[in-house]
Amino acid sequence: MSYKSHSHAQWSSRMAFVLAAVGSSVGLGNIWKFPYMTGESGGGAFVLVYLICIFLVGLPMLMSEWLLGRLGQKNPISTMGDITRRLKRSRAWVLIGVAGILGAYLILSFYSVIGGWALAYIRMAVVDTFSGLDNDSVGTLFGNLLASPVELLLWHSLFMIMTIGVVVGGVAGGLERAAKTLMPTLAVLLVVLVGYAATTGAFAEGAAYLFTPDFSKITRDGILAALGHAFFTLSLGMGIMMAYGSYLSDDVNIGRSALIVVVMDTVIALLAGLAIFPIVFANGLDAAAGPGLIFQTLPLAFGNMAGGWLFGLLFFVLLVFAAWTSAISLLEPLVEWIEERSPLSRVGSTIVAGLATWALGLATVLSFNIWGDFAPLGMFDKFAGMTIFDLLDYVTSKLLLPLTGLATVMFVGWFMGRDELRSQLNMSDGAFTLWRVAVRFIAPIGVVIVFVSSL
Repeated sequence: MSYKSHSHAQWSSRMAFVLAAVGSSVGLGNIWKFPYMTGESGGGAFVLVYLICIFLVGLPMLMSEWLLGRLGQKNPISTMGDITRRLKRSRAWVLIGVAGILGAYLILSFYSVIGGWALAYIRMAVVDTFSGLDNDSVGTLFGNLLASPVELLLWHSLFMIMTIGVVVGGVAGGLERAAKTLMPTLAVLLVVLVGYAATTGAFAEGAAYLFTPDFSKITRDGILAALGHAFFTLSLGMGIMMAYGSYLSDDVNIGRSALIVVVMDTVIALLAGLAIFPIVFANGLDAAAGPGLIFQTLPLAFGNMAGGWLFGLLFFVLLVFAAWTSAISLLEPLVEWIEERSPLSRVGSTIVAGLATWALGLATVLSFNIWGDFAPLGMFDKFAGMTIFDLLDYVTSKLLLPLTGLATVMFVGWFMGRDELRSQLNMSDGAFTLWRVAVRFIAPIGVVIVFVSSL
């Protein structure tokens, strides 16, 4: 079957590319997950381990995905097909592209539902729902949201429409425009919230908690959590960065750009911690509250402070923007593949990909209420009690992403020629040697540790 040719777009500038890549990296993982993981794992010690992991494992893996994408100039599946053909390597390596696109599709199906929660909380903040609530009332508020399939469906649908609306515009009209608007806005919102946190009287306590390492609190689980989060926060193993790399021109320095993205992603995560922990401590809340820190603990604080509705609104707008920038990138690999492998236009490809993702998301919506007792693989002890949402999260974060990431760095480190890698990266001898050691040994060992421990 022949398909009409699609010219492959490119980023208009390195800054546009970096902003889009930062937008992909900055998501719920930075604003929602990083603070509660830091709280659960003892504060500063976890942050220090995380910083080591993101530079030793995350940075070389990010460069590897961009490198492959720029070499192939196509969707992740076709990119791996072309590169393996040219290098005369096994066609089995194409599974890197397949697994990446599949992982992004599965993740976005439930990520959109969580993004919908943040939209729902914006509405609650606007109508001052949090005012005067106690701990039980805030928990009931969240529970009522999850228990309503109609309300969850509404917010899930709205979030997917927002995502499709950006991606349909292509690289220049969609991805770049969104990155140039959303990322600076997100940064301003975060700085405003940090400024507010500085007035709570507990800013010094929050900063000390975040930046003063207590090495007695470093545990095996904490180290594994830091390593895993460093890997996932950069959108690695999902086909995203390979897809973004395919729009990259030859004159962009991959190493320098990757370093900027990693630093900016880390700074935003730390700023989120500086915005959240002072509010937590000032209100006598538990920093180790876990996943409920954002949706159950903070609304309690917002509801009992002067002007809390406004700062609650700002916070959840920030959360939506962070989720939105990541959702855009999660949809892109599937859209790129459909556009290149079918007669559909960019608009048609985006609508098909978006509808398919929205449809799978219905299973996550129902798993919080009507299908709450349905465990598809409940006959196996390992999966007893796991809902469809739990399974999707497990399969992607514990299996697909680590395996895809491992295969990527193994292919780049061991099955690609040194000279070709040098020409693509344009690094000094010392920097290139360090990067290659990280790709061949440090990153694979780190991913294997995360993968084995999670099983």
